[in-house]
Amino acid sequence: MSASLLRSRSALSGARIVPSVRPTLPRLPVAQRRNASSSSADNSSSQLKAVLLGTATAAGLYVSYLYATDTRAFFHRWVVPPLLRYVFPDAEDAHHFGTCALKALYELNLHPRERDTTLNSPELAVPVFGTDLQNPIGISAGLDKDAEIPDVLFELGAGLVEVGGCTPLPQAGNPKPRVFRVPNIDGMVNRYGLNSRGADDMAMRLRDRLRRFGKKLGLSESDVLNGKANVPPGSLREGRLLAVQIAKNKETDERDEKAVAQDYVYCVKRLAPYADIIVVNVSSPNTPGLRDLQATEPLTRLLSAVVEEASKTDRKERPKVMVKVSPDEDEDAQMEGIVQAVHASGVDGVIVGNTTKRRTGVIPEGIKLSPKELSNFNETGGYSGPLMYSRTLDLVLFATGGITNGEQAQKILNAGASVAMVYTGMTYGGAGTVTRIKQELKDKV
Repeated sequence: MSASLLRSRSALSGARIVPSVRPTLPRLPVAQRRNASSSSADNSSSQLKAVLLGTATAAGLYVSYLYATDTRAFFHRWVVPPLLRYVFPDAEDAHHFGTCALKALYELNLHPRERDTTLNSPELAVPVFGTDLQNPIGISAGLDKDAEIPDVLFELGAGLVEVGGCTPLPQAGNPKPRVFRVPNIDGMVNRYGLNSRGADDMAMRLRDRLRRFGKKLGLSESDVLNGKANVPPGSLREGRLLAVQIAKNKETDERDEKAVAQDYVYCVKRLAPYADIIVVNVSSPNTPGLRDLQATEPLTRLLSAVVEEASKTDRKERPKVMVKVSPDEDEDAQMEGIVQAVHASGVDGVIVGNTTKRRTGVIPEGIKLSPKELSNFNETGGYSGPLMYSRTLDLVLFATGGITNGEQAQKILNAGASVAMVYTGMTYGGAGTVTRIKQELKDKV
């Protein structure tokens, strides 16, 4: 029967025809559930990978940070010093850049520091002026002329840091260029002429440093100065000492003993509160007439004036006073006069060694300097470097000059020195020099 015929009959009979509909089964979202499950697993896997990658990156950065800021890192010795010499042909420019870089890195907590805690063992401790110094290695004045980075230098592991020299009034020093490298013998000639920002500038910087330290502990400036922080008021670190070197201005006539004494006394007034040791420099070869002050009578009067002023320092314990004398004084009469002045004035100690004006016998046989190095070596000024070591060994108390390794430091200490101090060795050996010397010393103990 045709569909049209069926529809016509149905219409006649009034019957309603329902079209045939196939039953539909509910569609289960199997595929969707499977996709959702797969997507969730992928997300979890991605998150896990991200966490692991982030953790690994953070760990890598932290390990890199620890290594890069460790004084034992190879590049502190083998990369940074040669790079500075290459980038800055003028040694003074390299010096200023290094100081600024260390200062900035310290503020960011990215500075190099001695991480080997075994080097602070009792084996290396020495008694100095009533303090158990953590180690007998010091850093000489000249590296931090204006007390900008004493804390950075302590972080390099030194038991004693000497800043300066500082003059009462600011002075520019000698004309540039005034620092000359002799790399083949790790030496240097300088004629800085005691360039200084002056005692007031340094005193302000050291006072602010002390106040910041006290503020962290909830102590006043007076509290720190009088020992309530249980650290020396100069170094602000247990088992460390800060020495401040002072000198006269170039324009002060060395023949006017009263004026010379006033220069040194002014520096003591301004700087003594913030120093553990005051160092009287009468040995710089680059200030006209300064070494003439090493004669017995003028030296006695000068040192007596400094000791008297230091005793008036407004704090619980006065700073100790030392005098820095030239390594060129090798005649018995010269040495006897200095010793007499030290005893008569009540000075607490002597630092032997500064740069030397001598050139004979400094270059060992077999060492040939390039024309440039030879020219630098013969420049007017004071020479410093490893070949000064024999001069330092002959004249010892606090010793500075030519010390570059643990064996040399050990001989200096065995000869009677309490502290072996480095300077030029750091410019060639880098930030890890003190750590390296201490490790070599410890190995010999």
